[in-house]
Amino acid sequence: MKKADVVEFYARLAADNPHPETELEAGNPFQLVVAVALSAQATDIGVNKATRRLFEQVKTPAQMVALGEDGLKEHIKTIGLFNTKAKNVIALSQRLIDVYGGEVPADRDALETLPGVGRKTANVVMNVAFGAETFAVDTHIFRVGNRTGLARGKTPLAVELKLDKATPQPFRLHAHHWLILHGRYVCKARTPECWRCVVRDLCAYKPKTTAPKRGAAEAT
Repeated sequence: MKKADVVEFYARLAADNPHPETELEAGNPFQLVVAVALSAQATDIGVNKATRRLFEQVKTPAQMVALGEDGLKEHIKTIGLFNTKAKNVIALSQRLIDVYGGEVPADRDALETLPGVGRKTANVVMNVAFGAETFAVDTHIFRVGNRTGLARGKTPLAVELKLDKATPQPFRLHAHHWLILHGRYVCKARTPECWRCVVRDLCAYKPKTTAPKRGAAEAT
């Protein structure tokens, strides 16, 4: 995608959604780390349902450790892979206490040393909690980057690095949220809804999909 088209691409997404935010609910950086870690192979809606009562009780790593693995499982048992995730959340909470004085470090490399926290999770935390211009490549961004031609790559890291290189100011801070939301609600995995896409003429995907017939739409 040409530089001028990249600018126009982001400008249109920004005009359509001037203040994008994560859909995960969290009251502080620690809760955000937990929520993002729990969201792997799960929906944000499902994570929010599971964590609302949890986060009323647990606001710090010490409180999470005190709750314990079994107590945590009771809150998150509706989330996929909850046994492994509970183990990781307790372990990352203990590490935050032991190594970082109970505070979430504002450093991606440090975040990646926490159990259950990979590069994507670290990038989300750096962006949302600390205002860093990071690109958290999940399945949505990976798909949108490749499908549109904005940032093609065979791995999430390759797409991330291309996005980092291609994305100009003033779009860098919110870029990954625009792309995630676009992939989640418009540029969907099975069938992209090109007929209502604000960047369809800039996108490399072919053939563009057309709006379903009224009868078919009402039947679904």
